[in-house]
This record gives sequence, C-alpha cells and structure tokens, in this order.
Amino acid sequence: MRNRFLFIISTVLLTIGCKDFKASKEGTDKASSEKEALEANVVHPGKRLLVQECYMCHNPKASEAHMIAPPMAMVKMHYIDSGTTKEQFTEALVHWLNDPEQEYKIPNAVERFGSMPYIPYPEKIIEQIAHYMYDHELDRPDWFVDYLESDEPGAENSLEKYDYTATGNAEKRYANKGLGHALATKAQLGSDLMKAIKEKGTQGAVEFCNVGAIPLTDSMSVMQNAIIKRVSDKPRNPQNEANTKELEHINFFKEQIASGNSVEPIVELHNNEVNFYYPITTNTMCLQCHGNPNEQIESETMTVLKSLYPKDKAIGYGTNEVRGIWSINFGTNDQ
Repeated sequence: MRNRFLFIISTVLLTIGCKDFKASKEGTDKASSEKEALEANVVHPGKRLLVQECYMCHNPKASEAHMIAPPMAMVKMHYIDSGTTKEQFTEALVHWLNDPEQEYKIPNAVERFGSMPYIPYPEKIIEQIAHYMYDHELDRPDWFVDYLESDEPGAENSLEKYDYTATGNAEKRYANKGLGHALATKAQLGSDLMKAIKEKGTQGAVEFCNVGAIPLTDSMSVMQNAIIKRVSDKPRNPQNEANTKELEHINFFKEQIASGNSVEPIVELHNNEVNFYYPITTNTMCLQCHGNPNEQIESETMTVLKSLYPKDKAIGYGTNEVRGIWSINFGTNDQ
C-alpha cells in the first residue's frame, strides 16, 4: 500500500513538472517568436538612409526614361565583385562621394547623367548606407531586370518606358499612374536642379527654382495630360500654398512618417477624375536650402533666399520630414 501511495505521488509530481516545463517552453518560444517578429519589423538604418538620401535621384520606381542617375542596384553591381569586402566597398563609396568628379566605375553613366554634385554627407551616413547595400538585395527597376537578362548589345541605352498602368486593380493602377507623373516631373526638376548646383552652387539652385520650377511643372502637366502641383503648408513661393484638403493630407503623411510607418499614395476617385497625393520629404541635400539658417543654410544662400522670397516659410526642416506633397489630378480615361 505504501509503495502504491508513493507511486501515485511521484506520478502527480512528474505530471505537474511536465506541464510546468511545457508551459515554460511555450512561453520561451512565444517570447522568442515575438522578439524575432519585432526584429524583422525594425528597418535597417542604412535602408532608411538609402531611401531618404539617395532615392531622390536613384529611385528604383522611376522608368528608365525618367531616371536622372543610375539605380543603386547598378552602382552595387559595378562596385562589388566576388573579392570585394564590406570594408573595401564602404571605403570606395566614402571616397567617391567625397569627390564625385573622380573616375566613375559605371560605363557611360557620366556621359548620360552627368557627374554627381558634391553633397556634404557625414561619413557615418555613407557608412550605414554602404553596409546595407553590401549585405542586402536592393530594389531593381523592371527595366533594369530586363537589361540584366538581355544579351543584346546596347541594351543599357534602351529608353523603353515602364508602363505604370498595366497591372493591378483600378485604385492601384491610378496610384501607379500618379506616381509615374510625379516621378517624371521630379526627374526633370532634379536634372535641372543638379545642373544648376554644379554650375553655380546652392545659390544657383535657388535662382533656378525661383525662375524655372513652376513653369517646368506646368510644362510637365501639359506633356503628361494632368494637373501637377507641388504644394506645402510652409511654402517658399506663395503659389505653392496647400488648400484645405491638401493640408489634411500633409498632416496625415507627417503622422505616418513620424511613426515610422510605410507610406502609400492617397488616391481619391470622383466621377471620371483621380486626385493623387504623395509626400515630398527632405534629405541632406534639401537642407542646403530648407534647413536652419547659419547651420545647413549658408549666409550667402540665405541672402539670396531673402531677396527672391521675402515671404519664405520653407526653412527649419530636418531630414526625413514632410516638406509638402505632390497633388496631381488626371482623368480615369486618360491614356
């Protein structure tokens, strides 16, 4: 009887112990899974900086015809081979960005796009971008994928335009079409802006924007068969002041970016018209004209700004802040 009693007690204790162990293991597994999920959702700082600092010119969503600089996937392809270490790639990228006039490793890039203007990026930013580029696959434009798979000589010079309206549901098609209009206009503005910076420095960029930015946007509106505007809650030019609806969208995009959320275009359909909205954010280069006076904005540039824009509100920004939005209207039946 005594042995039987001891056996029952041992069995109960063993069962409880197993349940406790199982519960503990499940708790550990759950905590581990939650940690992995959290880590998976954390954006690599180099990726955030790549999008923020580089995609103004190297945007992988732009069509080949509207690129104003090679895609970063192409930069990586020409700077990294099987024997290149992360340290060597980082050093090469730092060296090149500190002296963009040096020999470029991408064939025909300077001839097609021109040399990149010098931008005073802190070395730490370049290092983080380089580390992300080295360790991760980069977004590739559709035309670049086709180019890599093509055996035809001269494929890199093809100017076939990516069809932004080909796939997806109606709202997605209109979002892609609006983004196409924005990127095409941004490419032309960016190209002229880079030219002005290289020829006359930051003051030249301010002068170009004062004389040419709105006429160029109007010209792109005619070419794209759309009404294309860049508007802001803190405009430099009063003609770029946002209306009530646009201010609502600006505030929404500010909340999304401040929270670290991914940002998608806003598409509003009304009868046979589409209203498209997408944020314009700042990077290091923007701060030369839109940062803080006597810090990022040099005194000579500030003098030009005060002269050309006596009612200027577009200063005091930091990086990755919403400076305004693209506000684009086009018809649902436009081709």
